[in-house]
Amino acid sequence: MALGRARRREQRMDYWPGFVDAMATLLLVIIFLLSVFMLAQFFLSQEISGRDTVLNRLNSQIAELTELLALERANKRELQGTVNLLEANLRNAEASQARLQGLLDTQQQTSGSADAQIGALNTQLDEEKQVSKRALSQVEILNQQISALRRQIAALEDALDASENRDRESQAKIADLGKRLNVALAQRVQELTRYRSDFFGRLREILSQRSDIRVVGDRFIFQSEVLFGSGSEQVNDEGRKELDALASAIVELEQVIPDEINWVLRIDGHTDARPLSGTGRFRNNWELSAARAISVVRYLIDGGVSPKRLVAAGFGEFQPLEEGETDEAYAKNRRIELKLTER
Repeated sequence: MALGRARRREQRMDYWPGFVDAMATLLLVIIFLLSVFMLAQFFLSQEISGRDTVLNRLNSQIAELTELLALERANKRELQGTVNLLEANLRNAEASQARLQGLLDTQQQTSGSADAQIGALNTQLDEEKQVSKRALSQVEILNQQISALRRQIAALEDALDASENRDRESQAKIADLGKRLNVALAQRVQELTRYRSDFFGRLREILSQRSDIRVVGDRFIFQSEVLFGSGSEQVNDEGRKELDALASAIVELEQVIPDEINWVLRIDGHTDARPLSGTGRFRNNWELSAARAISVVRYLIDGGVSPKRLVAAGFGEFQPLEEGETDEAYAKNRRIELKLTER
């Protein structure tokens, strides 16, 4: 058997340079695609951020315009009150003028001593006329100011309408951009789900149909006894056969899934709830579960799987599949889980 393995290594070494060139080319292509994707994400985030900034600025301008409009309307009411007061004064002045004119007509029929009174009345009448002229002048000025304020209010209302239209357009563009992003993400998830289904189907075909290797939801589960001895993180002989088949399936998957889907295969280690003795290599179940997950990852890398597609995680006894303290529950909770997911 050792001689056969040596011969197989020699045969693989004949293809190694071409394999390295192909993997290097694939790696460069993937790096280039990742760079393009990250640049696209960067420009997209910049566009969204810029639109948010413009939207905030528009909202601030709208608030300022609203306050200015309220102030102008208050000034308009005050000016209208002043105009009404001046018009009332003007009417009083005209009434006083009419009374003075009546008195003047009456006094003209009196004796010469009334001339002095008439002169005084004329003087008073002139003064009232001057007051009336000044009042009319103020009324004219106020009317001009009211007209100017009306023009300013109309301009402010036009500016406010334009800002609201721009705001609606920006909101519509942002909403459309969000919808397109959601559609793209949903498509990525659907594609990854389809490849996960195909991958698990392939695993069912190539791995032995055993009760201790099964699919639960979106995870492929090996019981720990299939791969490891009790308390050990070293893959046993039986486990190597299963992991060799798994490595072949993952290599096939790498060639099928498009490069733009950023997927990984997560290897999760789990133990049962019984504590370790503390005298061995590992202080607790958490360390043992992590070490087993790492051992599986290393073995798959040796089998040709790209390291960037693998993730190792240890969960110890803290995520059991079945509660209880029976041997059956302990056996189900000691496991290695494989989950195809997006990074």
